[in-house]
Amino acid sequence: MKKRKFGLALSLVLAAGTLLGACGSSETNEGSTGSTDSTEEKFKVAMVTDVGGVDDKSFNQSAWEGIKAYGADNGLEEGNEGYSYLQSQSDADYETNLNTLARQDFNLVYGIGFLMMDAVNNVASQQTETQFGIVDAVVEQPNVASITFKENEAGYLAGVAAGLATKTNKVGFIGGMEIEVIDRFEAGFIAGVKAVNPDAEVDSQYAGAFDKAELGQTIAASMYSSNVDVIFHAAGATGNGLFKEARDLKAKDPSRYIWAIGVDADQTAEGVLEIDGEEKNIILTSALKRVDVAVKDLAEQAKAGTFPGGEVINYGLAEDGVGLAPVNPDVENVDDINSKVEEYKEQIKNGEIEVPASVSEL
Repeated sequence: MKKRKFGLALSLVLAAGTLLGACGSSETNEGSTGSTDSTEEKFKVAMVTDVGGVDDKSFNQSAWEGIKAYGADNGLEEGNEGYSYLQSQSDADYETNLNTLARQDFNLVYGIGFLMMDAVNNVASQQTETQFGIVDAVVEQPNVASITFKENEAGYLAGVAAGLATKTNKVGFIGGMEIEVIDRFEAGFIAGVKAVNPDAEVDSQYAGAFDKAELGQTIAASMYSSNVDVIFHAAGATGNGLFKEARDLKAKDPSRYIWAIGVDADQTAEGVLEIDGEEKNIILTSALKRVDVAVKDLAEQAKAGTFPGGEVINYGLAEDGVGLAPVNPDVENVDDINSKVEEYKEQIKNGEIEVPASVSEL
């Protein structure tokens, strides 16, 4: 399968050209995925969540934000005639939900997450007139575009922040399931920590699920009790347990020095707590995986008639597909952290630093 990088600038130019072309045409043929003329005014987009749900405050939610942004930019309303989503309660729902959206004549249907790889492959081979997008997996079908990310680059920046913020020289990593995507996050995180703090230890543990907050909390409690003071999660909704444990510990002992690092979206809002009438926040930063950017970008390309079917689109720092959220200003050495993050970000972009893409490469 060919690999290609798509810049956001190109997508914006294509989208602008499409909108201008739409102004000169009064003909619409809703639900058609044929000629460009029939789809310019209404190109419908939908997504199927994995079991984490659309409000997981992470991966699925970010994808939904991207689809909503696409809808807003193109004058669409939520629903069967604009943009929509179906939530999966179990793996058994994936094919059913994908088929449902295809039969409702959505032009582009996303499967969010590697768990839907087989389902997208099966449905795409049957619903050949529908275009599909798969996030975090590769499906080799001519009507499927595969979106992947350089999670290791985002993880590296999170590691730089953690390595500089820790006072105990012990940091933690909580993974959801042991898959390539999470392995990339872990590899980058460890490399980033070691780059700025060679003496730091990294305790990595996996929950085995992306939707078990109670497991995330249990792992976090164990880590914090063993003198870890900064924990990064790449575990979807399981990571919500990390945030709860950090908030609870901070509320119990306001002087305690502990931090949590979010993933995918800026999860700052998950760290808020009130201590003696003053708002505090235990989120140090978040490793951004701009699923919203990628989903919207691909939708605009498809609407413009340049759907990259059968190709892999890989988003990294250079494509604004990954990054790091603002560092909490309350951390004592915030200026030093920000400076180092920017320094390493540029070195990754210009190729001076090649971030390992798996733990085995470390």
